[in-house]
Amino acid sequence: MTFSRPLFLTLGVVAVLGAATLGLSQGAPSAATAAKAPAIAATGEPVLLELFTSQGCSSCPPADALAEKLAANPDLVVISRNVTYWDRLGWKDTLGQESNTALQQTYARRGLAGQNGVYTPQLVVDGSFGAVGSHADDVADGIKQYGSQGDAAIRVAPGAAGGFAVNLTGTGQGKAELVLLAVTRKVEVGIGSGENGGRKVAYVNVLRSERKVGDWSGGKASIAIAPQTLKVPGADRYAVVLRQPGGGQVLAARWVS
Repeated sequence: MTFSRPLFLTLGVVAVLGAATLGLSQGAPSAATAAKAPAIAATGEPVLLELFTSQGCSSCPPADALAEKLAANPDLVVISRNVTYWDRLGWKDTLGQESNTALQQTYARRGLAGQNGVYTPQLVVDGSFGAVGSHADDVADGIKQYGSQGDAAIRVAPGAAGGFAVNLTGTGQGKAELVLLAVTRKVEVGIGSGENGGRKVAYVNVLRSERKVGDWSGGKASIAIAPQTLKVPGADRYAVVLRQPGGGQVLAARWVS
């Protein structure tokens, strides 16, 4: 896998799944172990982790496995965003979306702390810090340093007819938008060809769709989510993310189901 700089970085990725800072062992940890670490920012708000991955990337399965372990932590909103640029190698990613590729490119243009660029596997912490997605120590450091840095907070309450209300507080950092993410909790894919041909890989919280549901400029606000919005085909879980427009910094995130 080789792309020219500056947009693409060529990385030799080695899985680091046994990092003490994450409380992960070489074997599969219990949910209780995974939920204890890493330490979350002082605000206590959940941290959004977006894993840019691909079925056509031989370096990605260790990162996909780490993402599944991290997803057991209730203080982390882990989303798998399969990209499309490795499709040219002969296997079309069955979960890939051009919007994921576009968001990763936007992050790279804006610039991330840590390991910037467009590559897989890349894990992005709150739209601010990038790390190789299988490097557990780097991921833990990014969460501690860049997770939940502002004072924005999301609280969710039941709404009418099966919907819910998203209540926002904080001083804000200019304009922001509330986005609803629809995901599938777990998808296992048998890959037929390409660098991972013959492998079966599991993906956690796979993005199915995302849509803007409101705007926010600081202070207290409540945004209603209608029940029909929670009927995305294939989705069985939903999260809300408060972020600056155009792929900007993430101000808050929370699972709603």
